[in-house]
Amino acid sequence: MENGKKILEKLKNEISQNEYNRYIKNLEFDESSSRSDILIYNAPNILSAKWIQTKYAKKIAHLYEVDSGINAEVIIQVKNAKTKSKAPMKKSIKKDSSSTLLNPSFTFESFVTGNSNELAFNVSLAVAKNPSTQYNPLFIYGGVGLGKTHLMQAVGNYRLNEGDKVIYNTFEQFMNRYIAHIRSNTMDRFRDFYRNCDILLIDDIQFISRKEQTQDEFFHTFNELHSLGKQIVITSDRPPKKIAGLVDRLKSRFEWGMLVSINPPELETKIAIIKKKALLDGIRLDDDVVNFLASNLGNNIREIEGTIIKLNAMSHLLRKPITLEFAKDAVSDYLQDKKENITIDDIIEIVSEELNIKPSDIKSKKRAKKIVEARRIAIYLARNLTPNSMPQIAVYFGMKDHSAISHTMKKIEEILESDENFKVLIEEISNKVETFKTK
Repeated sequence: MENGKKILEKLKNEISQNEYNRYIKNLEFDESSSRSDILIYNAPNILSAKWIQTKYAKKIAHLYEVDSGINAEVIIQVKNAKTKSKAPMKKSIKKDSSSTLLNPSFTFESFVTGNSNELAFNVSLAVAKNPSTQYNPLFIYGGVGLGKTHLMQAVGNYRLNEGDKVIYNTFEQFMNRYIAHIRSNTMDRFRDFYRNCDILLIDDIQFISRKEQTQDEFFHTFNELHSLGKQIVITSDRPPKKIAGLVDRLKSRFEWGMLVSINPPELETKIAIIKKKALLDGIRLDDDVVNFLASNLGNNIREIEGTIIKLNAMSHLLRKPITLEFAKDAVSDYLQDKKENITIDDIIEIVSEELNIKPSDIKSKKRAKKIVEARRIAIYLARNLTPNSMPQIAVYFGMKDHSAISHTMKKIEEILESDENFKVLIEEISNKVETFKTK
C-alpha cells in the first residue's frame, strides 16, 4: 500500500503550497486499516477531516486511480478513530459533509480583533459558548470582506467540536435547494434537512430581498428552529431595516436577538491582520512592507490576504525577497486599476444612499448643514479614491477652482483627527465605494 503515501506527494503538485501546508501536510496514511479499494487517512481533528474529505478526497482518489488503475474510496477520519467497515463510514461522512461544509481555518483564534470588530467578535464567542440563550438570532452585518463569514463559521466550528449538528449555507444555496425540492415535490425532505439541526448559519441574507416564496419558507424554518431553542446566525451586508423588499415579520424576527455590525478596520487592526496572516502562512514581511500594504490596500480583508499570497508566490517564482520596493511594484497595477475603476458618480451614489440625501443636492450649491457635510465627504473620497485631479473635481462640483477642493480636504482631515465617529463613517463609506463595482 505504498501508493497511499505517494499520492499525497503527488497532490502537493496539484494544489498551492499554502493549501498543502495548512491541510494536507499533517495527514497520515493509515496503512493497517486501508485496502486496495479503500484508502484511509488520519487527520489531526474533526474540522480538518471534514474539510479535507469535502475538498480533496475526490482528487486523492483520482490520483490514486491514475497511478494504480483502481477506483478506490477515500476516507478522511480523525486520528485514532476506528473504521470497522466501509459502508457505515461512508454513510456517516456523506451526511456530515453535506450539512457542515465549514472552513476549519475560520476559528476565533485566527480572527484578529480591533475597535471595528471587537463587539461582533465577543458576541459571536458568547453565542458559540452558550447557544440559544441571550443572542438568538445573532445578526452580523457589514461591508464585503470584513470578516462576517469568518465569525459565523467560527461559531459553527466551535459548536461542531462540541458535537452539535451544524448547517452552513449561503442564502443562494438555501434558495436553490428550496427551488429544487419544489420542482421535485420533495419539500418534506427540504424541511427535514433544515429543521433538524442544532445550529443554522445563513450567509448573505440580503439576497432574500423581494423573493416572496423563499421569504415565506425561511420564516417558517426560522420559527420552527427558534421555538425548539436552536441557535440561528445570519450575516448580511446591511441591517434588516435596510434590506429592500424584506417582509415586516422577518424584519421583526431578525431583530429579536442581537444586531451587531462589523466596520472597516482601522489602520492598527489592518496591520495586525497582515502580520497574523503572514505568520500563519510562514511568510516573512518587514514592518515597512506591512505598513505599506495596510495603508494602500483598502479595507477588504479577503483582498489583503490574497495580495499577501500573491507577494509570496511572486517572491518564490522570481527568487527575490519581499522588500518595500518589491511590494510596491507588485501591487502598482492593482492600485491604479482600483482608482480608475471608481468614478465620482459611484461615490455620489453611495454617499447619497448612506446619508439619505439626493445625489442632485450633493452636486448642488445648497448650504444646508447636512448637504454640505455630504458634499465634503464626496469631495474627500473623490480625491482619495479616483485618479481625478483637484481641478477636475472642482469642475465636477461646479466650484470656482482647485483651491476650494484643497480647503475642503484640509477641513475633512481636521475633523478626522478630532472626531472618531466621523472617522468610522468615512471608513465605512470608503469601504462601500471600493467594493461597489464588485457587487
